[in-house]
Amino acid sequence: MTPPLILASTSPYRRELLGRLRIAFETVAPDVDETAQANESPIDAARRLSHAKAARVAAGRPEAIVIGSDQTATFDGRTLVGKPGSHARARAQLAAASGRAMQFHTGLCVVRPSGAPALLDCVTTTVRFRILEADEIERYLHAEQPYDCAGSAKSEGLGISLLESIDGPDPTALIGLPLIRLCAMLRACGVALP
Repeated sequence: MTPPLILASTSPYRRELLGRLRIAFETVAPDVDETAQANESPIDAARRLSHAKAARVAAGRPEAIVIGSDQTATFDGRTLVGKPGSHARARAQLAAASGRAMQFHTGLCVVRPSGAPALLDCVTTTVRFRILEADEIERYLHAEQPYDCAGSAKSEGLGISLLESIDGPDPTALIGLPLIRLCAMLRACGVALP
């Protein structure tokens, strides 16, 4: 019998993505401090937080397979671009992104039952923004209100209109849960997928 599957997240985006696999799962809030650590690279932060989220939930549910994921974004490989949280910060993020590339690092961790080693990976996606005018940034922000998305552009929604290109191995990684890699991990855990 397959162990229960838990998504260690309250993100509606991750829940919707995992739901695409048509397998039973539950969600549990991981309650992890997401503060960046000194001298930690964006990739290392995404991996660490993904593992921390999965491990926190797995500690209370050792019989389950627990999935954790976290995403960081950067323009330069070092400085994190977070969730804006407000209209003004989203405007500033998009103005800074105009004509530039942003890298999104989506960490993924699967904690297995019975003390088996956790599976851990990070999928990087490079998004190039086209040159954006101030009025189109304002129109976009009023229409989409992407204040809970790192980089302020929802590629799965109207944010796609702001982009010039997306380059990465898994289109779902950019939304927050790399399903191609996750499917491989779940198969390694004995989960039957179509």
